[in-house]
Amino acid sequence: MRGILATGTVVLVILGIGNHLWWLAAVALLYLYATHGRGSPGTTPPGAAPGTPPENYRAYRERRDRQAQWERRYRRERPFEARRQEREKTR
Repeated sequence: MRGILATGTVVLVILGIGNHLWWLAAVALLYLYATHGRGSPGTTPPGAAPGTPPENYRAYRERRDRQAQWERRYRRERPFEARRQEREKTR
């Protein structure tokens, strides 16, 4: 969709060199895409978007434990980088 939109806008701008109505058509195309083309904001499932609250406490706990496991692994495999990040965090 974005490729078609970009191509259409470029074509309309090129045609607009001789006729300003094509410039207006390009602007209208971009406006329609911005207002209607992306879909409504509520179309994503609630668990898929980052920052949304978990469905229940168990799902939250599993994600939290998985994140802690990755952080421990990172600190174990990259001790110098982990110490540098800790020093920067305390500043």
